[in-house]
Parts: sequence; C-alpha cells; structure tokens
Amino acid sequence: MEHVLDSWKLIRQDTAGAVEEFPASEFDFRPTPELATFREIARHILDAGDGLTGVLMAGETDFSNPEFRPKMKAYLRDLPAEASGADLAAALRQSIAERAAQLAAQPAEFFTRTVKRFDGVELTGLEMIQQIKEHELTHRQQLFMYLRLKGLVPATTRRRLAKAAGK
Repeated sequence: MEHVLDSWKLIRQDTAGAVEEFPASEFDFRPTPELATFREIARHILDAGDGLTGVLMAGETDFSNPEFRPKMKAYLRDLPAEASGADLAAALRQSIAERAAQLAAQPAEFFTRTVKRFDGVELTGLEMIQQIKEHELTHRQQLFMYLRLKGLVPATTRRRLAKAAGK
C-alpha cells in the first residue's frame, strides 16, 4: 500500500506543478471545442481523487451503480470554479497529503475487500485505489499535452532530459 500511495504522491506533485506552470491567462484554453479546458481537467483530477477515495473510505463497494456518483459531492473541496492556478495547485497538494494519510490509516481488510468497478469488474480495495491513481495519470497526460501546445515542457520531460545530459 505504501508504494502505491508514494507513487500517487509523486504523480500528484507533477500534476500540481503543471497547474502552476500553465499560463494563468490560458486556464480556459481548449484545443478544440469538444475538449475540456485545462482548468476543467485539473479540477476533474482534484474532484475525482477526493470524491472516489472519499466514497471508498465511507464503505462504498459498488461503483457500477450510478447512485454512488451523487455521494461523491460530500467529499469535494470547497474551491471556487474559477480558482487560480496557485489555489488549485495548493488544493491538489493538500488533497493528496490528506487522502494518503487517511488511506494509510485504513485496516488491512479495507484493501482486500471486494469492490465492483464502474464496468462491473470486481477487484480489491487496493486495486481500486490503483485505478483512481491511473485515472489521474490519464488526465495528467492531457494537462501535459496542453502544456506542449503552449510551448512548455512538462517537468517529467525536463527531469529526464537533465538526467540524460548528466551522463
């Protein structure tokens, strides 16, 4: 469990960094009309992480039932829709710190209990947390693509290039 949470914290660090690096004047940028804005994607990452883990820790075991979605609202942060990049990045960092601590405090049976995923596939609580982390990775990549479209290089690429240059 510790490895999954540590990995998620690193992913979230880069998510928050992308939010801080994206130009504030461009937060409502969307590459095409049918895609979400940078702001919407960043907020979705925050809300999905908080909402899904909150409902999971509250005892929900059936995520294939659409009735779980309204329950997520109780776990969302009170952050204005037009929050600044700095505020959104701070909320992302605070969220993962709080959720990681709460998840780490769960008993062993929390991670081994059976949970039904959105598509009806059964998995363990730990696997569900991994799914939530992977969901963030998917959307973080969208944020990175938006950075690239604005001529910015994501932190993960900068670190890889710096490491390669140091060889």
